Amino acid sequence: MLRIMTIISALLLASLQYRLWFGDAGYFALRTLGAEVKIQSEQNAELLERNRLLALEVHAYKDKTDFSIIEDRARSELGMIKENETFFLVPGQQD
Repeated sequence: MLRIMTIISALLLASLQYRLWFGDAGYFALRTLGAEVKIQSEQNAELLERNRLLALEVHAYKDKTDFSIIEDRARSELGMIKENETFFLVPGQQD
């Protein structure tokens, strides 16, 4: 009888240990989840910085007293030039 109880106890302990290490909420699953959380946190930090820069850019565009940003963007992205201004294109150079 003692031998049967020992075997049952050992099997029960082994099944609990298996769930502890390899189950859905086990040690290895939590390590994997922790690594994913770290990666997502880094991505969130990058996106927050990008959003901060975009918010600054939007704020600069909303400034009704300074049109230099709009002018700079029109010049760089649309190729616009002012009146009485000469545009020179130098071949072989990139922006």
